[in-house]
Amino acid sequence: MEMEIKVVPLPEEKKKAKYTDESKLGFGRIFTDRMLLADWKAGQGWGDARIEPYAPFVLDPACLVFHYAQEIFEGLKAYKWKDGTIALFRPEMNARRFNHSAVRMCMPEVPEELFLKGIEELVRLEMDWVPGSEGTSMYIRPTMIAVEPVLGVKPSDCFCFYVILSPVGAYYPAGFNPINILVEDQYVRAVAGGTGEAKTGANYAASLKAALEAKKKGFDQVLWLDGVHKRFVEEVGAMNMLFAYGDRVVTAPLTGSILNGITRDSVIKLADSLGFKVEERQIDVNELLLDINAGKVTEAFGSGTAAVITPVGSLSYKGETIPVGNGGVGRLTRKLYDTLTGIQYGKIADTFGWMRKIA
Repeated sequence: MEMEIKVVPLPEEKKKAKYTDESKLGFGRIFTDRMLLADWKAGQGWGDARIEPYAPFVLDPACLVFHYAQEIFEGLKAYKWKDGTIALFRPEMNARRFNHSAVRMCMPEVPEELFLKGIEELVRLEMDWVPGSEGTSMYIRPTMIAVEPVLGVKPSDCFCFYVILSPVGAYYPAGFNPINILVEDQYVRAVAGGTGEAKTGANYAASLKAALEAKKKGFDQVLWLDGVHKRFVEEVGAMNMLFAYGDRVVTAPLTGSILNGITRDSVIKLADSLGFKVEERQIDVNELLLDINAGKVTEAFGSGTAAVITPVGSLSYKGETIPVGNGGVGRLTRKLYDTLTGIQYGKIADTFGWMRKIA
């Protein structure tokens, strides 16, 4: 049965002053006029889907999300092409990953139709907010929180699903330039069997201390090692990691402790189409650094929705900083970035069927 999405009129006094300079957007600090919401209750299921003016929530202080972190979210983007077309990048993958996270966190799955239709309608209503300059996009943040007001460790009987929009520029202020990464050998982010493969806020909260300490030392991000041996490369805080060995691309396998990145999947398919052999295997950090020193690893880069593809200039481990390649942007990294963003912005033919035109 198709779920109707009610659109609440936006009063004139609720309209926000729109940004005027797209070059100063930054990331995730500006939000549009409207948001999508829907509610779920045990025994009743999903209902009251609506798009209404963006506004603060009023929640009971005892809501389970505040005490036991029963929460999940997603991140995807809408792009404005030069001809005015608005298109989403692989939103059905986000819907599926959102529900994968929901199952892990004992939350109800959101009907894919509601997820996709709701986002499409919301973005269409807010299409004037979608920036069109190079490197800009509309960041879309679907979220679900547990809102039953009870103190006790249990899955909630009530949930709120909502989506907000944020016009954004580059995730990193320096743009598409190499970043320097600290390999973390003390703290761990997640372990197989935990919640590492779910996109839930607790995973990110667990990463903050190490990330803060790394920034104080002058690094841009932290590269996490596995939580058991502290030996095998996993992911960076905001992205999956990939390493180029000449015509081979190597990345960590999806074994339950890292996020199944949609950009990661796209990069793997792109690299394969360009004639590169892609290997998903365990990467021993000590062997990796030896291979970097020996010149066997020619490039390293991260992939994620926020930054798309980010070149890595150096890795630092146990006090030693090792440049990757010449420390600059590698040819494969540049090719993948140009091709993927070309598809996203409608400059290159989408032979994979990844873009979903909505306006």
